[in-house]
Amino acid sequence: MTGTDRQRDRQLEQAILQLLHHRAPTATICPSDAARAVYQGDGDGWRALMEPARRAARRLVAAGKVEITRGGRRVDPDRARGPIRIRRVR
Repeated sequence: MTGTDRQRDRQLEQAILQLLHHRAPTATICPSDAARAVYQGDGDGWRALMEPARRAARRLVAAGKVEITRGGRRVDPDRARGPIRIRRVR
């Protein structure tokens, strides 16, 4: 992993936490919200950050800071497939 990758990963983690901080305590965000917040270009280049954003969310789950949900229910981040949401730990 390069220094640029580590910096991007930290930016995604911070974006997730900051986006959640500015929402209601029970609100959720999509990993795409963090990807869009970190992406610095025009167009849909943020899509390349989707999997890194999902990995950032999994790291934050491991740190006890967020939960990953599907259909409003907490799911195991390593088994979550398809659309997910991220929320603060309850």
